[in-house]
Amino acid sequence: MTLPFPLAPDPEDAAREAGRLLFAGPVDFVKGVVAMDGLPPPDRLEVCFAGRSNVGKSSLINALTGRKNLARASNTPGRTQEINYFALGDSRYLVDLPGYGFAEAPVAVVEKWQRLLKSYLAGRQTLRRAFVLIDTRHGVKAVDEEILALLDRSAVTFQVVMTKADKVSEKERARVLDQVRGALSKHPAAYPEMVLTSSEKGMGIENLRAIVATLE
Repeated sequence: MTLPFPLAPDPEDAAREAGRLLFAGPVDFVKGVVAMDGLPPPDRLEVCFAGRSNVGKSSLINALTGRKNLARASNTPGRTQEINYFALGDSRYLVDLPGYGFAEAPVAVVEKWQRLLKSYLAGRQTLRRAFVLIDTRHGVKAVDEEILALLDRSAVTFQVVMTKADKVSEKERARVLDQVRGALSKHPAAYPEMVLTSSEKGMGIENLRAIVATLE
């Protein structure tokens, strides 16, 4: 029996090489955006990375790009209130969305960021896929459900990327993956494969690079 939402298989050689070349090339910070009118021109395909605070998003982006400090990890959850754009060569934008589900930021700031996020997800025609990061130690939480529902409403295909997979036992990992599969079954916009990663160990990084490189 095939499980719903299986882990993505290893990429084929051509896709792996495309991913390697894309991320080995120039990766440049373009700008931090605080309002829709600040978005760069929609002149290329883009992917975005979303995840609640402390899920390991900065570490994952740094591991993908092979650069230590491209995405800065903040010690204060929810401090990054901008949509950060990075250019992968001249063919892709990698978009780092602010962490969600934080208690530290003032309510007005959170509301402003949620409005911006909704506008971005609903109105960015060049957005091909959202990667939603879920911590393998915790699974899908209520705060993740909010963003998954928002992606459903915006009709943006999202793919779950499990982070920190090296931090749990195989048995615990299997239990959490079951929980995540159950949660994803309720979301029509969910892409039918997950990616298991560890930024520390390099697990799943080649796979994710290949997926980004081969999106059309």
